[in-house]
This record gives sequence, C-alpha cells and structure tokens, in this order.
Amino acid sequence: MNVMKSTDATSSSRKLQMGRVSLNGSKKSSAQTGQPGNPDEESQPSTRPSFTLGTTATDLDPRVHAIRGDIADIALADRVALPHYVAPVMRQACVSVTDLRCDPDDDAELGSQLLFGERFAWLDTVDDWAWGYGVHDHFVGFVRKDTLAAVIEPTHIVSAVSTPVANGSAEMLHMGSAVTGDVAGDSLQLADGAVALSDVRPLGSIVDDPVAVAEMFSGAPYLLGGRSGAGIDCSGLVQVALAMAGHAVQRDSDMQQDSIGELLSSDADLERGDLIFFPEHVGMMVGPTDMIHATGHAGAVVTEPLADVTARIAKEHDIPVLARRRIAR
Repeated sequence: MNVMKSTDATSSSRKLQMGRVSLNGSKKSSAQTGQPGNPDEESQPSTRPSFTLGTTATDLDPRVHAIRGDIADIALADRVALPHYVAPVMRQACVSVTDLRCDPDDDAELGSQLLFGERFAWLDTVDDWAWGYGVHDHFVGFVRKDTLAAVIEPTHIVSAVSTPVANGSAEMLHMGSAVTGDVAGDSLQLADGAVALSDVRPLGSIVDDPVAVAEMFSGAPYLLGGRSGAGIDCSGLVQVALAMAGHAVQRDSDMQQDSIGELLSSDADLERGDLIFFPEHVGMMVGPTDMIHATGHAGAVVTEPLADVTARIAKEHDIPVLARRRIAR
C-alpha cells in the first residue's frame, strides 16, 4: 500500500492489536503443507514440532515477535504454546530495496523495507513469499523469495543517500546498504557492478552527528513504511540516521519512544539530536527550535519549527507531544 498520508502520522499507525498471534489467510505455508517452497531445499526453513498445544494469547507484539497461525520462531518456544516452532535460515536482501509486507501480496500494507545486504531470518514460505523478520530490528513480515540470497560478509556500508551502481543489475543502492567489494582506485568493485568509493564507508565506521545524516534526506519523498531516499517515513528516517551513528533502534515510533535514550522533562532545553515523539510520529531536533522529520503533511522530509508541528498535531490530539528523549553523546 504505497500511499502518501496527508498527516504527520508515521508507521506506528500500523500497530496491530496486542495479543494477536495469528494472521488469517487462505494461502498455505510450507509449515502447513510440508512442501518447501525454497529451491535450496537443504537450507529451507523447516518446522520443529514440539508440544501439541493450542495457541496461548500473550502480550507479544506481532510486529517484532514472529508468530503466525500455528507456527512461531523457535526463540519464542518458552513464551507461547504452539504446535510448531521454526529455526530461521539466514538470508540477505539482494536487490536495492526489498518491500517487507504485512501479508503475502504485492498490494498488502508495506510494513517496512530491507536495504541491500541487510539480513532476513527466513522462517516459513507462503507461495512466492518468505516469512520472517529483518535481523537488524526484528520487524516481521513477508518478502518475495527472489529478493533474497545467501549471506555474504560485507566490507562496506553505503554512506550516501543513494549511489548509482555502474554495470550492475541494481541501478541504485541506498544509505545503510551493506556491500562486499575490493577497492580499485576511486571505486569499490562489487561482485555485480561498482560504486564510487566516496559513497561508502568501511564496515563499522560511524558518524558523529545523526542529525547531519537526517539532513541529507531533505526533500526525499514520504512513504509510509519506507527506509530509503526513494521513500521514507519518520521513524524510518530516525532509524537510518541513528544507525549510521552506531545506534541500533526499533522500527516504529511508539517502539522508539519506549526504548531510545533518556526521557527529558517537558521544560528541559532542547538540543540538536533530541527526539520529539507525537501520536504516531517522531522528529529529530536540528537545534533548540527546529525539527527535521519525514511527514505526510508535506509529503517529504522537511525541517520546520517544532512549534508549528505541535500546533498542527494539537488540532487532532489533546496531548500533541508524548515524550522528548535524548541519546547520550
């Protein structure tokens, strides 16, 4: 559902009802049929039968806990009772952007995206779709099987918002993509093409200022569920910017609100890098008064006064600002 929202709401509006442990649908999975859908049968995710018990309702968030029908990630075996548990098979995204959808359908809601080289824990197969979660944030969903490949250890990470790939099957790679290659002059030679050496950093190197990273996305189009310069939402912008600064954070704004940094008082002076959380929205302060965010209201990544954003959201919510948080420098 690649649609642009007209409000400031972010991907946390996708939040499912807590305690829901199944996704209903008519398509059968490999766990239900016993027929693996992965052509690499030796590494096909296989179910691990355990106790024959009915589903137990829990408070697990299905966005980040892989539970579907009568199967679950084996890591959840001590938290939910199901007939089958699955040990994941690791794969990585092999196209520039891989859509991670809430159901196995190209028209299903876009939950998030994987960037080239990001790892995916493959748990089950439904027709042409792999079900599992992105390893970097554990966000659960379906990706097309043909967008996954065997894991290759990366050497570099893309540090430009986007970089063209010369003589490769992928035309463009986006910030945060993990690539493997050899330095050759002013380029990094990949197995499939080459990128400018100035657009990548050695794996493990980080930036000091995540706000400067976010500002690189200024003008990028808003896309609910997006994580790249081709389309990004507000929590995706925060996630990517902080990742480049060495901070691994969760995907949706409500999750980020509960887990990032330290809580600030409502009267604390704001600093560059502070995060402001609204109902279903988040932004990053560029200074004491202005905030950068990806917003459906503008349809893009923009910087504007915090007071303007707060006033706009206050028209729809009695409490426009839910929290203000700071990551230790």
